[in-house]
Amino acid sequence: MKKADIGVALYLLTAIIMFIITVPPGILDVLLAFNIAIALLILFRCMFTREVLDMSFFPTILLFTTIFRIALNVSSTKLILGTGDPGNVVATFGEFVGGGDLIIGIIIFIILIMIQFMVINKGSERVAEVTARFTLDAMPGKQMAIDADLNTGAITDEEAKRRREKIQQESSFFGSMDGAVKYVKGDALAGLLITVVNIVGGIAMGVLRQGMDVGAAVDKYTILTIGDGLVSQIPSLLISLSTGILVTKGSKDADFGNVLMNQLFGLPKVMYLVGITLATLGLITPLNNIVFVGIGMLFVISARMMESTIETAKIESEADMDEIEAEEIRQPENVNSLLQVDPIELEFGYGIIPLADVNQGGDLLDRVVMIRRQVALELGMVVPIIRLRDNIQLNPNQYIIKIKGIQVSEGEILFDHYMAMNPGFVEEEITGIPTYEPSFHLPAIWITEGQRERAESLGYTVVDPPSIIATHLTEVIRQHVSELLTRQDVQNLVNNLKDTNPVLVDELIPKVLGLGEVQKVLQNLLKEGISIRDLLTIFETLADYASTSRDTDILTEYVRQNLKRAISSKFFSPRETTSVVTLDPALEQEIMKSVKQTEQGAYLSLDPETSRSIIKSVETEIKKLENMGKTPIVITSPIVRIYFKRLTEEYYRDLIIISYNEIANDVELQSVGMITA
Repeated sequence: MKKADIGVALYLLTAIIMFIITVPPGILDVLLAFNIAIALLILFRCMFTREVLDMSFFPTILLFTTIFRIALNVSSTKLILGTGDPGNVVATFGEFVGGGDLIIGIIIFIILIMIQFMVINKGSERVAEVTARFTLDAMPGKQMAIDADLNTGAITDEEAKRRREKIQQESSFFGSMDGAVKYVKGDALAGLLITVVNIVGGIAMGVLRQGMDVGAAVDKYTILTIGDGLVSQIPSLLISLSTGILVTKGSKDADFGNVLMNQLFGLPKVMYLVGITLATLGLITPLNNIVFVGIGMLFVISARMMESTIETAKIESEADMDEIEAEEIRQPENVNSLLQVDPIELEFGYGIIPLADVNQGGDLLDRVVMIRRQVALELGMVVPIIRLRDNIQLNPNQYIIKIKGIQVSEGEILFDHYMAMNPGFVEEEITGIPTYEPSFHLPAIWITEGQRERAESLGYTVVDPPSIIATHLTEVIRQHVSELLTRQDVQNLVNNLKDTNPVLVDELIPKVLGLGEVQKVLQNLLKEGISIRDLLTIFETLADYASTSRDTDILTEYVRQNLKRAISSKFFSPRETTSVVTLDPALEQEIMKSVKQTEQGAYLSLDPETSRSIIKSVETEIKKLENMGKTPIVITSPIVRIYFKRLTEEYYRDLIIISYNEIANDVELQSVGMITA
């Protein structure tokens, strides 16, 4: 055991022993002096602590000191009632504090009890209760503020984690303090009851056991009891005061003494007013001139000295700032930070800043947080932090989206306008500024706030600027989500699955497949918009088939077939027939004949003329579906699907290609065309 653990254990063990045995007066004196020292230590520690969390174990300290103090009360009570000699400390407090006068001692004791019980304890209890409630209520807002700072790049992941832990610790601390204050309140009440018992019991013991007359018994035992009460209540009062100081600290990062002195005496003009007022009272009233004028002049002199100090500090601060700026210029540039590349960045011109500024009512930061949650639910992947930055080199209303430091898309908005889009059935046109919706490049117009209600009544889809940016950003992330999945992300997913399915993970990784191979399979799924949330099914499929093939493309096809319910629900409606196009069986055979196997994997080797013919046929069939208002979907045999996808993805990136084995049994399809060579 550590020395600190032994010390705490001895402290509590001493309290327990004092409940059982009678402590000699000499040892009791030592323990009472030690108790006073502990109370002073706690008081000054609370005064000069910078953060309340520096005293995070304060509720436990309150419990321990309360038990120790009650044990001392019990021990002194045994000595008072048993021998009439509780030791030097108790007797001295009873005689010295009361000035040898019984009535004065009683009055002082009652005053101390009233101050502690009615003022300090009552106030501390209320402040602790209110602070605990407001701290818990403020937690969601603080969490959102951390997420916002994280998204803008103002803080790092480690700093965000540290702040979240600090919020949790603060809520736990103030919640515990709310209950721990009851210990101090109960201790004061217990001390009062013990005092009454000591007086009554002491008088009875003196009269009945020691043959003393009533007056002598009252005098002796009341003084001893008051001394006992004072020697226990003064440390209790100090700890109550410590509790009040800790829960009423306005700043959790401030040095108590400096802040207190600066807030009281830090403004020279206030000191001047106080000094002049006191001096005036001393001169024009019968009050003591020397005292009031003297103190008034002292305030005036202090104010003048303070003005000089503030002016000197201001000059020194300006000189220090100039020196710091010069030093920064002289220092070699730190280029390490320039090497870091953010996975996703949203840069915007100064005209869009109000949308991202919470103080101006902007909610773009909150929308970015929601985008990450939406993608996590939809695709089963945690999107990296999205950095938001203003860029003065852009046009005021322009924004760009970067993936791994490279611009992949851009858009432009009008801050005080709304974008109205015709869904296809609105015949009446409204006036506005022609534009294109940035996510899907659909024709649209910018309208004013006054036109919004009319546009909506006509059937237009009306969108505000933050929604436009958020939708555009979401679509860009969907298109590039496979690039954003790193090996570390896969390892995190593996760790999460291992918590519930350790046998499966141990069987698959790294015995059968490496982490990089699993990453390639997951990237293949994400590339075509297939969710990887059902990681259990994906890993079980890989474990089943990885022994026969380590080709990640083939393994992806096996996984897709076992995810057919998810794929069917994404692209087909079970209550209606879906129009699709199919592949000519002859074309499928020709494609399979052109597949070449190598050690690095398989690839398609079609002659250019055949490829052009296939792409032209695909274009014809896609237009046929689009003219019908349907989403283009191509159905192929399982063995051909991956190769046909590779053939067409350069021309039709978003074309949905599904094999027969990936379609659920309850899906009804209608072929409206066939792709041929």
